[in-house]
Amino acid sequence: MKNAVIGNNKQKANLIVLGAVPRLLYLLQQETSSTELRAECAVVLGSLAMGTENNVKSLLDCHIIPALLQGLLSPDLKFIEACLRCLRTIFISPVTPEDLLYTGPDHQTILFNHGAVQHIAHLLVSTSYKVRMQALKCFSVLAFENPQVSMTLVNVSVDGELLPQIFVKMLQRDKPIEMQLTSAKCLTSMCRAGAIRTDDSCIVLKTLPCLVRMCSKERLLEERVEGAETLAYLIETDVELQRIASITDHLIVMLADYFKYPSSVSAITDIKRLDHDLKHAHELRQAAFKLYASLGANDEDIRKKIIETENMMDRIVNGLSESSIKVRLAAVRCLHSLSRSVQQLRTSFQDHAVWKPLMKVLQNAPNEILVVASSTLCNLLLEFSPSKEPILESGAIELLCSLTQSENLALRVNGIWALMNMAFQAEQKIKSDILRGLSTEQLFQLLSDSDVNVLMKTLGLLRNLLSTRPHIDHIMSTHGKQIMQAVTLILEGEHNIEVKEQTLCILANIADGTTAKELIMTNDDILQKIKYYMSHSNAKLQLAAMFCISNLIWNEEEGSQERQDKLRDMGIVDILHKLSQSSDPNLCDKAKTALQQYLA
Repeated sequence: MKNAVIGNNKQKANLIVLGAVPRLLYLLQQETSSTELRAECAVVLGSLAMGTENNVKSLLDCHIIPALLQGLLSPDLKFIEACLRCLRTIFISPVTPEDLLYTGPDHQTILFNHGAVQHIAHLLVSTSYKVRMQALKCFSVLAFENPQVSMTLVNVSVDGELLPQIFVKMLQRDKPIEMQLTSAKCLTSMCRAGAIRTDDSCIVLKTLPCLVRMCSKERLLEERVEGAETLAYLIETDVELQRIASITDHLIVMLADYFKYPSSVSAITDIKRLDHDLKHAHELRQAAFKLYASLGANDEDIRKKIIETENMMDRIVNGLSESSIKVRLAAVRCLHSLSRSVQQLRTSFQDHAVWKPLMKVLQNAPNEILVVASSTLCNLLLEFSPSKEPILESGAIELLCSLTQSENLALRVNGIWALMNMAFQAEQKIKSDILRGLSTEQLFQLLSDSDVNVLMKTLGLLRNLLSTRPHIDHIMSTHGKQIMQAVTLILEGEHNIEVKEQTLCILANIADGTTAKELIMTNDDILQKIKYYMSHSNAKLQLAAMFCISNLIWNEEEGSQERQDKLRDMGIVDILHKLSQSSDPNLCDKAKTALQQYLA
């Protein structure tokens, strides 16, 4: 059987159809079988697994994995090796579900707790290159996004040398590329976990330059993808590393080349290469977008350089509508990173009407794309961005209002944040549309959200809606009762200083209205609350409460005399006198200004 199936897919399929797999597995698991027989069975099964994906599926359906894992407990090394080879072949296949073996952080921890680090470490100095390489690969997956493993690796030494030093030796230029890349991944994971400082020379002078080298044209496409993705992860949160990378080997221009695949093929003999290029083209684009996103995360000059790279905005716009979800997500992340630039929002973003494809992406995308796309939309809706108008006309209000009802917290925050930006210095029609779109029920829902970010952004939205007198009066005439109710609710609730300050600022805005004032003056409960906060222990809250009072007693306005008298009867003037003696200069000034209204 073994000789018949080696290298012959047709024979493999025939044997499987004839039912050889259950029989081989039966013999493999029989304690009474000789170890030679059991090993031969494992070899034949391994050969069958080398065939098509359907072969692997047939083997999995027969529960081959538990049988092979059981085989690893045998005392016989030849049999163990045959089982391991077969397991490896099966797990390399894309049809094998990974959760049958170890994936995920909890499994990294299980391996860690069973001493994996110590057992694998000494293999890094093995005389065999293959063994060293596999040990290195093990560390790169064990340490990935796992601080516990990373922190341990820093202190492990082999033959008197610490692991980071061994990894640095392995990423020198004379080592095989695979080894350079994998050790750079290990050092990257350790750096991101905080086990190695970002300004350590092994990161700045060794790991980062090595990863930039992997992005160059000389490298294979697979290596360029892995190099760029690892580099994006290394520099993602560190401004200094972003700056260093951006000026290393013309990286920003080098990445533009990632978009040129598949290259134009002249001779038909290149059909193999075309196939290879096609397969990697979207991976290359995804990797380039990711790295551009990391590079431009903080620095204005770097963003400018990225945007000035040939056809960059067109490439992003095309990326937003690609069929591959991974490319779409990476393109949105890149756009989000660049949208943090006020300058670019006013220029490149406008010239390329970026909002159009962005709104399209937001229509029915999975959550991970929605979160980044809606964050980008928040930036495009800032008051200085020329994209604001067209976005509104394309039905954004409805879309954002629906995001505020999402189960996903990040989407709720972004939905309300974008509406807040939209309402800033907006005309009355937009404000009314937002209130209509949200509905009072939804507004209350958001004001009682358990997340403080949602609450703060909702208060920010209210504050932006209630600005400029005619708008304040108009909105309070239609929604006054509900808004006053909401304000009362928050001032009575258990909330932090920022939340209460924001709420008092909303009251101060209402107090600035012409007719809206009356909603405060006729509400004794609210007046008592303002009085309470004037004497609060926190100066921020005292100041915010004083703004309310100042706006209520301002002289030039109709009815100011009656309002002043009512507030005097409540004991507000006494508090103002006390505050005018305050050691806090802001409070003192504000109180004196208010008292002058009484004297005028």
